[in-house]
Amino acid sequence: MKPCCHRIIVVEGKYDKIRLESVLDATVVTTEGFGIFKDAEKRSLLRRLAATRGIVILSDSDGAGSLIRSHIRTLCGKEGVTDLYIPPIPGKERRKSAPSKEGLLGVEGMNNETLLSLFEAAGLLGEEKEKAPLYTKTDLFLLGYSGTADAKARRSALLKEKGLPITLSGNAFLDVVNLLEIKL
Repeated sequence: MKPCCHRIIVVEGKYDKIRLESVLDATVVTTEGFGIFKDAEKRSLLRRLAATRGIVILSDSDGAGSLIRSHIRTLCGKEGVTDLYIPPIPGKERRKSAPSKEGLLGVEGMNNETLLSLFEAAGLLGEEKEKAPLYTKTDLFLLGYSGTADAKARRSALLKEKGLPITLSGNAFLDVVNLLEIKL
C-alpha cells in the first residue's frame, strides 16, 4: 500500500505526475510546464486548491522549475502552500536522449526513496484522506458527465460556470468535483 498525502501535489508535467502517482496515494496536478503562465483557468484552480486543501509544489531543481515555483507562490501566497525541493542530482531521465540543459535529474528521474524521504521529512506522509468521495465514475456516467455523446460539453459547461479549466478529462473532472465538493 502506498503512503498517502492529503495535500494536492503540483508538478511540471505528465511524466512527473506519473512518477509521483506510482509512489504516493495523492492527487497530482500538472502545470503543463510554462503553460501555467498562459492558462488563467489553471491558475484559478491552483488558488482554490491551495485555499481549500493545501498544495505542495514539487518542481525540478533547474531554472525552469524555479521560475514555475516562483510563479505559483506569487499566485497562491504563503497560506496553504508547501515547497519541496528535489536534490540537484546529475544525470538524465531514461526516456530522454540527452540530459537537460543543466544536466540534472528532474522529478521523474528521482528514485522512490528520495521522493518518499522528501514528503516524510516535511511531515506530509500518512495523512488520512478526509472522507469518501462525493461522486464515483459510475455517478458521473449516470449524471451524464461521462460516457455519453454530450458528456464533454456538459463537463465544460459546468467547469466554465465554476471558473475552472474547461478542458479537464473525465478523470480530472471527477477529482476536481470531489476535491472542491462541487454538487452535481
